[in-house]
Amino acid sequence: MAKYRKLGRTSSQRKALLKNQVTALIYNGKIVTTEAKAKEVKKIAEGLIALAVKEKENFETVTVSAKVPVKDKDGKRVKEVVDGKKVTKFETIEKEIKKDMPSRLHARRQMMKVLCPVVEVPEKAAGKKRNTKEVDLVAKLFDEIAPKYVDRKGGYTRIVKIGLRKGDAAMEVILELV
Repeated sequence: MAKYRKLGRTSSQRKALLKNQVTALIYNGKIVTTEAKAKEVKKIAEGLIALAVKEKENFETVTVSAKVPVKDKDGKRVKEVVDGKKVTKFETIEKEIKKDMPSRLHARRQMMKVLCPVVEVPEKAAGKKRNTKEVDLVAKLFDEIAPKYVDRKGGYTRIVKIGLRKGDAAMEVILELV
């Protein structure tokens, strides 16, 4: 018995397909796909969520101080004259950050191997690079998805059959996070 389905593709095509579908599932919460693909994506997604649940609280909070340039109302840096030269004015701020423990950092990197980068584009700026922002799916896994599944011992996704596809009569399903 094989360990995985080949899905009629070469290994590089299959890996790319599965990475994209797992990313879409984590980002959107559900996807519509064929039954065979859904079963493969489910394996990968359940592993990622289990890893996130296990390492959810494995960090320490650290206070750091940073020098930040002072900005005016237009968002431009404020300059001051020192010894006849214009120099940017800085202020020191204190900030609390989460510092991952080594096992959580390893888990984060394992997740980043599987998930593709997602760029969110606002509706006003559709088709433009301006105001786009990259979504951190690993942070979403740790901060939003993992807390929902702390009490569960697996079974984080569900496959619901929705019928045959019109073109080739393949069984279509909805794969969603429970």
